[in-house]
Amino acid sequence: METSAWRERIVVDPRICHGKPVIRGLRYPVETILDLMASGMTFEQIMEDYPDLEREDLLACLQYAARIVRTEQLQELVP
Repeated sequence: METSAWRERIVVDPRICHGKPVIRGLRYPVETILDLMASGMTFEQIMEDYPDLEREDLLACLQYAARIVRTEQLQELVP
C-alpha cells in the first residue's frame, strides 16, 4: 500500500462519529482499531471480529497514525 493510500480509506466527516477519523465511513473509529492492535490483536483477529474491514483498512490506520505523529506537536502523556 502506498504511503498516502490511507487518504482513500480514512474519512473525517462531522456527521459520522462526531467527526472522528473512521474507516471508509463504516463507523469504525481509527482509534478503536489502533487500540485493538496495541492490545496485541493480529490483523486476522481484527478482521475476524469486524468482517467489513480489509487488510488495507488496517494498514491505513497505521499510516494515518504515523502521519499524525509526524505532523502534530506532541505533549507528554500523563498516566
